[in-house]
Amino acid sequence: MCAPRIVQLAHENAARPTRRALFAAAGLTALTAAAPPARAVPASRGVLDLTHTLSPRLPSWPGTPPFTTIPVAWHALGGFGQNALAFWEHSGTHLDAPAHRVPGGVTTDALAVTDLVAPLVVIDISTRAEHDPDAALTIDDIEDWQTEHGRIPERAFVAMHSGWERRIDDAAAFLNLDAQGVPHAPGIAPDAAAYLVQRCGVVGVGVDTLSLDHALSRDHGAHTAILGAGRYGVEMLANLGAAPASGATVVIGAPKHLGGTGGPCRVLALT
Repeated sequence: MCAPRIVQLAHENAARPTRRALFAAAGLTALTAAAPPARAVPASRGVLDLTHTLSPRLPSWPGTPPFTTIPVAWHALGGFGQNALAFWEHSGTHLDAPAHRVPGGVTTDALAVTDLVAPLVVIDISTRAEHDPDAALTIDDIEDWQTEHGRIPERAFVAMHSGWERRIDDAAAFLNLDAQGVPHAPGIAPDAAAYLVQRCGVVGVGVDTLSLDHALSRDHGAHTAILGAGRYGVEMLANLGAAPASGATVVIGAPKHLGGTGGPCRVLALT
């Protein structure tokens, strides 16, 4: 399912063949069914892409419409190609602005640009998460990281690496719903989220899963602790296993649409 208003506008404002011809050319059924698995771009020349390619097959929360691309202009009919895009803000590798959780919170367009370039800290819980899908990043994990690597830099971006990306090509495995339809996936314990904000002074926190909270959470304590403090989150990061635990700089290519609660973003680690 795609967003009706976006599709309607695309159809009304583009020079195009008939509606039927448009959908035939777009091949939407084939696009959804046959699109190749989404994979992140590998590292090159000291730049590591931490972003999954947004496509109809990328896992998303149940009930969220898939990302959709509709061609609305063709090179053969005017010299330029153009697509209309339909997606929910929290699709793919995406940013959570404070407004996502907090009424009246900062929106995507109002985020301080100085907070979008930061020292990158990667805390690895993948060994534990491999055996426990409900594993959470804890204060002990943070303190163990600091014992090994030194104090987390002020105004850093801290990312949890759980290894969940290994499931990215299998949406069912990535969502990991049990027989009752309850999802199971790693996340950040609420007290650890508060520790990162209050004790470490982070500008943002990221995860390689669909949510800052572990999937079992019902009170969304990690979201509340991070976004409620005016920081941002980034969910569904890629390639964290290839990123150094410390020493890199992260660049968050955040969306900038008026009043946004979040949006897909391009995240790069400069190693």
